[in-house]
Amino acid sequence: MKSEANARARSDEGPFYRHLLTSLARIEDGSILRFAFFALLAGTMGVLYVDFRELSANAPADLTFTPQPILPPASSEEGGGRPRPALNTPPDILDEPLRIELTSGGVLRLTGTIDPGSAQRFEQEIVSRGEYVSTVLLDSPGGSVDDALEMGRQILEHGLNTQVPDGALCASSCPIVFASGTEREAGRDAAIGVHQIYAAALSATPIDALSVAGVAMADAQMATAQITRHLGQTGVDPGLWLHALETPPDRLYYFSPEEMERYALVTRWMEN
Repeated sequence: MKSEANARARSDEGPFYRHLLTSLARIEDGSILRFAFFALLAGTMGVLYVDFRELSANAPADLTFTPQPILPPASSEEGGGRPRPALNTPPDILDEPLRIELTSGGVLRLTGTIDPGSAQRFEQEIVSRGEYVSTVLLDSPGGSVDDALEMGRQILEHGLNTQVPDGALCASSCPIVFASGTEREAGRDAAIGVHQIYAAALSATPIDALSVAGVAMADAQMATAQITRHLGQTGVDPGLWLHALETPPDRLYYFSPEEMERYALVTRWMEN
């Protein structure tokens, strides 16, 4: 004879866990695996987020610092280089992406920051208007080293002249472009300066900076080799770039007229 307890155990009105086990048994194995996968993924993302918060809070300052090297006053607090000459172009215009304009007399004027893609736009302008262009006039705080090198190669290939007049700025990677001219004209009060290539501070986020710091350093060294080789091809003394290697990325080393002559950076002075 069945006891009352056995009857209850085998009935549909048993304890809650029996209903739960019965329900789970009806679920397909694939559905259970999908649920487990997404639960595991959500948990992993939560752990990564917590780790990222801790990494951001504890990251060294030199990996999270993003330098702003456009218009520092001189090379360093200890001296070296001359004080920055006065500039005619407002900083907000220099901070804009590179603007390329063909002006009278075959002068192609480049104003603003050398943003990624500038070399491609420059090449398109040369291809479409090359027969009219004889001189590239620069007023730029620099920017992308790769684009500056490529623009320099195009200037060298087409035998174009370059200019940096009084009151104009040619800093950071811009001197690479200027050095590529067949004739390199500058005003004695032109602001031409260099500094180190970014390495650990290339990334916008601390976690990225930590993960790519070694690669960024290798890239900076390779870029330095390319710049030195390119300067040698233009006839400019590669020793000029030693001042870039010695100057932190948040400063600029501005060349004096005597230094520009000594390094053969300028072939002719622009007289007012």
